Amino acid sequence: MEPLSEEEFKWFLTEVKKNFSLDLTGYKPHRVKRRTEVLIRKYGLKSFREYMDVLKKDETKRKEFIDKMTINVTEFFRNPEKWWKLRDKYLPELLKNRNFKAWSAGCSSGEEPYSLAILLEELKAPSTVKVKATDIDVGVLNKARQGVYPKRNLVNVPEEYLRKYFVKLDDENYQVTQRLKSRVNFRFHNLLTDRFDTNHDLIICRNVVIYFELDVKEKLYERFANSLRPGGIIFIGSTERIFNYKKIGLELIEPFFYRKVG
Repeated sequence: MEPLSEEEFKWFLTEVKKNFSLDLTGYKPHRVKRRTEVLIRKYGLKSFREYMDVLKKDETKRKEFIDKMTINVTEFFRNPEKWWKLRDKYLPELLKNRNFKAWSAGCSSGEEPYSLAILLEELKAPSTVKVKATDIDVGVLNKARQGVYPKRNLVNVPEEYLRKYFVKLDDENYQVTQRLKSRVNFRFHNLLTDRFDTNHDLIICRNVVIYFELDVKEKLYERFANSLRPGGIIFIGSTERIFNYKKIGLELIEPFFYRKVG
């Protein structure tokens, strides 16, 4: 198959934004192009224009495309030692704020906000303390609300937590308890275009920003910093670093964790 046109690819990105309200221009273009070309070949198509026609008509293929672009790979307590640090060192202090606000940004299918909800339960946070969990993919948000996960996504969950916060459905699948579900509010949010709320005590955004171009990353981290209250913390992924943290009013308190100065 001949290489697909760069000009047509740029046209395709514009059409995606116009028709599906999905702005991919901040994502690393080679990743977006490569993933799109895989789908084009999968269906025996010859151009981005043909594929756009398919996406407009076929809801299933449209959902598949959005899922491939927004990269939904996650598990409970990824890098568990850092989650235990959050539980033992940082959350108890943050929870002293009566109006504690937590945001799981780019939450995918829900493992991350439910992990935080488990820690809130363990620390006996008031039932009024909720986790706001947002993502751009409506499909994964619906999956998150159901709270059903294969056991391979639970490899880092301690046995005690598994007994307390999950119901075994069959040999392969578990569902989070209703009590845990009540801790999390899932909603649609586009990190690139939508407004950020303010005065968060904790923001968790892990392995999401790595897929964006450098200038977009810097803008996002600045917006996250502005969304934290003084003393609030952002918890990021193992492959991520905020290089300009001082410039945007943060301090590095240890790898993965930054605190808002002031």
